[in-house]
Amino acid sequence: MTTKQIDYCIEVARTLNFSRAADNLFVSQPTFSYQIRLLEEEVGFTIFERTGKGAALTPAGSQFVSFLTTMREDLRRAIEQGQNFSAKYQDSISISLMVRPAVYFLPEAMRLFAETHQQVQVLPVFQYEGGLESFLRNEVDILFALKEQTKQIPGIRVHDLFESHIYLIARRDDPLAEKNLITEEDLYGQTLMVGGGSPPALKAVQHRLIGTGKLDYFNSEDHDTTLTNVAAGRGVCLAPGFLNDHSGQFAWIPFDCGESFSCVLCTHREDNRSGLKAFLDILKKLYTDAVAFPM
Repeated sequence: MTTKQIDYCIEVARTLNFSRAADNLFVSQPTFSYQIRLLEEEVGFTIFERTGKGAALTPAGSQFVSFLTTMREDLRRAIEQGQNFSAKYQDSISISLMVRPAVYFLPEAMRLFAETHQQVQVLPVFQYEGGLESFLRNEVDILFALKEQTKQIPGIRVHDLFESHIYLIARRDDPLAEKNLITEEDLYGQTLMVGGGSPPALKAVQHRLIGTGKLDYFNSEDHDTTLTNVAAGRGVCLAPGFLNDHSGQFAWIPFDCGESFSCVLCTHREDNRSGLKAFLDILKKLYTDAVAFPM
């Protein structure tokens, strides 16, 4: 299957007319029709039913063209990114993180790094799930993770970044938002949202609170669903500070507990590029200097 055949197929699906599709792509109709027949022979099913009025997609063809359209768009973006990279950069550093706020100082680190490494591109890759697997397949160079997740991973370097604490998230008009520190007793009588992929340290706190029998709770599918419920006044939740986007939409109040999260960056042990080291040093220094920054 060639890119030309893919383009021909997508154009016929759009126009439902072989002659018009050939004209639109500046190809003779015999050549156009021949390439579509070759494509159908290769995939092993009929994509288009030929009619006297034009063409119609078969059920299998409709599904196939849908996949082709997505694939062609992905290919277009890949080509454009490759062109941009080849024109300006000589190297790239990719970093996988679950959500944008997880590495709050990443944009500033990228800016500072670009001042001395203009020919090295830093590429954030947002992967709410599957980031570790992507890192292990060498698809990304740096992985943001919790230290507890890295203990059994061979062939990596672990770089300490910051310690993140647990916060209560509430509406800004919630009376709890007026407090400087939330205690367990403050949550009695409240509705607490739990679940949603909570890391073990947070789950331990949630289970301890639920075990008191002095508050209501319900399971939330993920963090975005939880925030939507908080905004709707359906309850409150506890979350790691590294999820705070500092937008001011919600009140994030420190929760009084001993649990916290050791946030780290992982790199591949064999990756000794000087640019990678320089970028990590910049990022770590930003966090070291941000002593009073809530995390």
